[in-house]
Amino acid sequence: MTIDYGRLRIEGVYKQTDDGHLMMRIKVPAGVLSSEQALIVGDIADRHADGRVHLTTRGSLEIHWLQHRDLAEIHRRLAAVGLTSRGACGGAVRGIACSTTFADGFSVAQVLARKLHRHLAGNPHFEGLPKKFKISVDAGYQGSRHLIQDLGLVYAGSEDGIDLYDLWTAGGLGREPIEAFLFERSVPEPRILPTIEAVVRIYRQHTPAGKRLKHLLQEIGEKKFRLLVAERLEHAVDLPLGDAFEKRLTPLPVAGGGRARIEAVVFAGELTSPALRELAAVASDHAGGFMAITADQNIAFLLENDDPSAAAAALAAAGFSGATVEEQVAFRICPGNHECRMGLAPTRDVARAIAGTLDERGRGLDWAISGCPNSCAQPQLAAVGIIAVKSLKDASGARHPLFDLYRRQEAGFGRLLRRGLNLTELLQAVTDLQRGEVRG
Repeated sequence: MTIDYGRLRIEGVYKQTDDGHLMMRIKVPAGVLSSEQALIVGDIADRHADGRVHLTTRGSLEIHWLQHRDLAEIHRRLAAVGLTSRGACGGAVRGIACSTTFADGFSVAQVLARKLHRHLAGNPHFEGLPKKFKISVDAGYQGSRHLIQDLGLVYAGSEDGIDLYDLWTAGGLGREPIEAFLFERSVPEPRILPTIEAVVRIYRQHTPAGKRLKHLLQEIGEKKFRLLVAERLEHAVDLPLGDAFEKRLTPLPVAGGGRARIEAVVFAGELTSPALRELAAVASDHAGGFMAITADQNIAFLLENDDPSAAAAALAAAGFSGATVEEQVAFRICPGNHECRMGLAPTRDVARAIAGTLDERGRGLDWAISGCPNSCAQPQLAAVGIIAVKSLKDASGARHPLFDLYRRQEAGFGRLLRRGLNLTELLQAVTDLQRGEVRG
């Protein structure tokens, strides 16, 4: 049977290796996952893959080493617990991300993320796009993830019972990182969906295949883009997305106080299926049956009471005690050449090598390593970002990656400090950075 790998992309499936292995990406709106969903994903990983699950920086799940013959069964099992991979790859609106897990306002942001997911996922109007289109709904400006979205919504409070959002657009990373610009402040929620539809239609109509929205803005400019959006919205009708009852998934805030939050640090975003099952049990026993995939590729829980001791003990029993150096550092990582055709470097190995050099100051920073210039680990938004930019072959035929090193200390993207470092040079640069000796 001939497999059309191009058609598979809209189903959230990429070709992983030339011998037929596949990767599937599963959408998880706002990163909020139920215990039941986690158990099914873990079982799929055991039955059809290598027993591991990768947590992404956008709060999605990836399963590698799949076979084409198993895709229909995997899809059926995901659908049974309300999950889909449709549109998680290819030219479509991707999963709705939220980088501000359990921050103030997250209870509002997660609901809007699921409303948008319900409208956009599998809708042909939001498929067949020139390239991917990324949307996020954030509870605030922590982490600055709004800067890297095609369309980023940041919760700005409410007025007369209507939630308001700042709207940012035309950002993106990859080989040409461009910061999103503020399109409009305090947009009422009923105008959100018409605005998304207007922007997506403009993107589809005016952008060449293979290009992101940021490339269209470079070509036509902000003024022309604003005019096009205004024309689209001139006769648009507001679409209220109200619900008849509360639809937050995570535990509700309590009167007079908040909820305790606890986090399992998952090094490199790689979880075994047994560990995922243990975390699902923690969610069931202590967090109302839900967990959240954070932008740092960890698993967070909003507890049902204010005493985290029992949940912390359960996490420690599951192997997440926080005792190792790897659990003490915020380290975002893409799969690299361990599992990605685009990967130039073994990102998990590089991360472990770096972790072994970190002192107390280094462990207090957040780190990100991308195995290629596509920047899936969002290194431009980490305190220290590392990008594998090329791979050189030595006389024996072995390949060795070279890295660029970035440092972020203020708003916006990180600044390039060093270029074209081999691994030994990179480790030395990390040591110098901790000593304050790195120079741009």
